[in-house]
Amino acid sequence: MAANPNVKGSEAPRPIYVRRVKKVAAGHHGGAWKVAYADFVTAMMAFFLVMWLVTAVSKEQRAAIFDYFKNPSMEPGKSVKPAPGQMGPGGASTSPINLHGGLDAPRSSAKQTDRIGATVMTSPAPPIDLKSEAQKAAEEKAMRIEQERRQLDALMQDLKEAINKSQALQPFKDQLLLDVTPEGLRIQIVDAQNRPMFDLGSSRLKPYTVAILKEVAQYLKTVPKRISITGHTDTTPYGGAGGYTNWDLSTDRANAARRALEAAGYDTQQIARVTGLSSSVLFDKDNPRSAVNRRISIVVMTQKAEEAAQRIDIPAVADAPTADEPAGDDETG
Repeated sequence: MAANPNVKGSEAPRPIYVRRVKKVAAGHHGGAWKVAYADFVTAMMAFFLVMWLVTAVSKEQRAAIFDYFKNPSMEPGKSVKPAPGQMGPGGASTSPINLHGGLDAPRSSAKQTDRIGATVMTSPAPPIDLKSEAQKAAEEKAMRIEQERRQLDALMQDLKEAINKSQALQPFKDQLLLDVTPEGLRIQIVDAQNRPMFDLGSSRLKPYTVAILKEVAQYLKTVPKRISITGHTDTTPYGGAGGYTNWDLSTDRANAARRALEAAGYDTQQIARVTGLSSSVLFDKDNPRSAVNRRISIVVMTQKAEEAAQRIDIPAVADAPTADEPAGDDETG
């Protein structure tokens, strides 16, 4: 039983103390370290990206990237010290970077310093050409062949139009055959059954054959190409005496066509070759004695065919290797 505090001699009660601890949170230290860490990670990513680019691209591609980042702005600069660019101070190249090999945008070749010390470009240099000499030669050859082809096609169309419009050539339209071969534009004047080009067994031209050759000569003069003239016969043996054969007859007829072209104003120097092939190259092989096998073939030669024609009579000793050169396989055109 507890003591009564009012009774004398009893003990005084002990005071009860309640201790309340007040917890105070520590101050916030901030998140600046996160920003710094993010910047560090970004910088490391950019560094490794640059290192990868340095090892992954070629020397020319690195040069293109370097030139672009010197001044990537597409607008004229307004700074006190303008940066150099293709368009002058403060300007950059308007061409995109070509990462397929070499530099796409021209680089400066002539530079000078302006009054504030900035280096500016005075004239652009041509782009770097990384093609080999063999590639350039092959491209030039292909372009020349294509240009010759278009030129010969245009000449063939002009001749066809001239034949269609000419009243004098209308009766002989079926005797003029035009096509483009690997050697050039071929114009064939063939015999018809009742309308031969020459007198029988002779190299004398018919008057209408002269008219045809005169018309053809006007168009041949417009093309700066040399021609070849070839005479052909059928397989019917020539009945003349003295060893005169179809070989002689085809050659004489080719020369008669040459004289007719020259009389029409065609330059003799433009004639590269005049030959007679007798009946060795038939137009109608199924009917060797057909009238169409008796013909004159005029070819406007391509450059390759002309070069091959000029090499025919070169002595073999001219191509023989010297003592300092190894012998190799002989190539003929």
